Amino acid sequence: MNEPSKGAKTIKLAERRVFSQSFKPLYQEGMGLVEQAAEYLDGKGRAEAKKLSRLAATLYAAESMRLTTRLMQVASWLLLQRAANSGEMTRDQVASEKSKVRLDTASAHDEAAGWAELPKDFLDLVTRSLRLQALVRRMDEEIYGGAMVDTPPAARRVNPVSDQITLLNTAFARG
Repeated sequence: MNEPSKGAKTIKLAERRVFSQSFKPLYQEGMGLVEQAAEYLDGKGRAEAKKLSRLAATLYAAESMRLTTRLMQVASWLLLQRAANSGEMTRDQVASEKSKVRLDTASAHDEAAGWAELPKDFLDLVTRSLRLQALVRRMDEEIYGGAMVDTPPAARRVNPVSDQITLLNTAFARG
């Protein structure tokens, strides 16, 4: 087996993708999914949720919160990468800010009671968001190194909404 020379630098494909024009389709997919989910939850989803049993309605409410949290975290990560890609932030600034982004929002999945009753369009959004989150997480691990460390509950932020607003303000700051 040939060993790479000591001066050779490993090419990180995810990093090349994020910091090039090929990032645009991923960004558009992520932001498009955020838009689709918002439209669905505010419109058709609201009407469909009213038709669910109490058990399924509770699951729908919980899973809707997970879906929106997951998508906001992915959107924050994408916005940070776009800011670095366009030169608005340095990679070091992005690495520092992205530590506030959590790419591990789980889903109840089909084992949960009431899952089979959930609307098909809603389940499609959940599935697509999980797939996108997994892709972004793999890219994040490749670019910034190592698996994301899970923060103990006591050390977690008290107000994640405030942290998201701060993160978005930082990504769009024109300094």
